[in-house]
Amino acid sequence: MLIDSPTRQATITHATLVKRARETLAYKPADVSPQRRIQRRYTMRHWSVRHARLLEWVYARLSSVFLALHPFWNAIGYGRVETPVKFVERRVKGLMFDCRMCGECILSSTGMSCPMNCPKQLRNGPCGGVRSNGNCEVEPDMPCVWVKAWEGAQTMRGSEAIFDVQKAVDQSLRESSAWLRVTAQAARERDATGNRAA
Repeated sequence: MLIDSPTRQATITHATLVKRARETLAYKPADVSPQRRIQRRYTMRHWSVRHARLLEWVYARLSSVFLALHPFWNAIGYGRVETPVKFVERRVKGLMFDCRMCGECILSSTGMSCPMNCPKQLRNGPCGGVRSNGNCEVEPDMPCVWVKAWEGAQTMRGSEAIFDVQKAVDQSLRESSAWLRVTAQAARERDATGNRAA
């Protein structure tokens, strides 16, 4: 049976341990974002930006349908339909835009590029760290969501909406349905306009 000599144990220095742990200590920019879930491709995000004009049209029709269904939502209760509508919304927008369910969707103002995918969650344009290739400074493998937002906005009818100043996200709305919230707000505005006209 071999027994380690004291001289052999003494050769393992702090520098040796650091050298062995170099892989775990190395700075990896692609992994630092708290928003990053898994290393993913951005194929669907790119498709959504490239087809922003089509999606703008689809969203307008969807909004009309939801507004037409307002009496139904209201009769049942918006609180009761929240769960099934949110389930569908999360799946559809998650697939298309990598949606974070912030509850305050502004895709129609940002060229169908979700600003909540920005590691800094910037809602009014890019930071000063966009790389020369148009990628994010925090996640170098990810195209900057605001560069993509500008590209998508240029193809949309409402392209000037990208210049609107957005307020900070209301965290109390997180994990709620933006579709229902926008519908209820549009119905209130429509009813208020109708009452003033009468």
